[in-house]
Amino acid sequence: MKKKIYYHDTDHSGAVYHANYLKYLEEARSEYLEELGFGVKRLLEGGVGFAVRRQEMEYKFPAFYDDTIDIKIRIKEFTPYRIVFAYTLHNQEGRLIGKAETDLVSVGRDLKLTELPAELKAALEKEITNKD
Repeated sequence: MKKKIYYHDTDHSGAVYHANYLKYLEEARSEYLEELGFGVKRLLEGGVGFAVRRQEMEYKFPAFYDDTIDIKIRIKEFTPYRIVFAYTLHNQEGRLIGKAETDLVSVGRDLKLTELPAELKAALEKEITNKD
């Protein structure tokens, strides 16, 4: 996913405010799932949502106003109840901006753990198999 950096993304130094990266990662996850055929809206309508269990972000170099960040995403691992996404972020010159991981759990409308849909697990398995 490509993300253009606007003025409102930055702090007084002109660099992207650190917490904004979390929004970028969520956008990348949403687009990734959409490309697999499992948009967040569809999952929610089926009674499946996600809660962040753990989030890590390692900042390597700042992104600045008017940069374009390229966010690469992959499935690191998954279980019947969890998905771990791994990301690398580079600027338009190919410089590494950061690395991140998001560990999500699948929850129902009652916010209790619920198993991922079988079709999604199959798609995730195919993604992991095709990436290795």
